[in-house]
Order: sequence, then C-alpha cells, then structure tokens
Amino acid sequence: MATSQRPALRAGMRARLRVRALVLSLLLVVQFFAGMITNLYIVIPPRHPGANAHSYLAGAARSVGWAITSGRFWLAVHAALGLLLAVGSVELIVVAARSRSVRWIWLSVAGCAFLIGAGFNGASFLVFGRDLSSLIMAGLFGLSLASYVVALYADGRRPSGA
Repeated sequence: MATSQRPALRAGMRARLRVRALVLSLLLVVQFFAGMITNLYIVIPPRHPGANAHSYLAGAARSVGWAITSGRFWLAVHAALGLLLAVGSVELIVVAARSRSVRWIWLSVAGCAFLIGAGFNGASFLVFGRDLSSLIMAGLFGLSLASYVVALYADGRRPSGA
C-alpha cells in the first residue's frame, strides 16, 4: 500500500514545486515592469533616509524602508514586491528540500541567490545612486527568472510518475 501512495505523493510534491516556481516567475515579470516604470518615470531624490550612508546595511535598511513607506507608488511596489519575492524564493527552497529532488534544490537555490543578489543591488542603487547597481540588479533578475524557467522546463520533461 505504501508503494502505491508514493507516486501520488511525488506528483503532489511536483505540483507544489511547479506552482510555486510558476508564481515566482510571474511575479518576477510583474517586478520587471514595476522596475521599468520606476526607472523611467520616478525620480528618486538624492537625499532620503539611508542615502549615501557610511554603513551599507544600515543605509539599505533605511532606504528600502523609506521606499516602501514614503516613496512614490511604483517605487514602493517595486521594493515591497522585491521583499515578497525574496521570502517566496526561500520558501521554494524549503519545499524543494522536502521533495529531495536534487535538480529542484539546486535550481531553487540558484534562483533565490540571484534574486537576493538583485535585491541587494537594488538597495545599493537606493543608497548610492549608481547606475551599475541597477544594471547588476537587472542582470541578476534575468538569471533568477531563468533558474525558475529551467526548473519548470526540466520538471515538465520528466515522466509523471518519476
């Protein structure tokens, strides 16, 4: 009896992984557009809480807090969604670890690392205002999205009972 339940458990776990990766991928696309709108239409004042801080981490925390609570709408959406995505990407790692699928674990860790790196560069852009931070943020976003898309593609190529 335990043997017959095992494929259903795997299928249920695979479905949870796929749904989470799909939701993260779609939210990353929304994040991309929120970032583009912010980049094109929102002027971030050179003086705001956390700007040009001597301590990056303290400045980043103050800048992101300011962006969410006092920044223009699209900047607030972009910053808040970034935090939500970070939490979701960590949650995907937990589900992947429970599944014991090496492929899902590696790709979810890669997606999370790229996503968190993008977030740190976004915070760096708020603190220091350097365009390079924005460029790195965009590149890491793309790598994060690619990690989740590859995971979905590779999982879709597996037989349903595997």
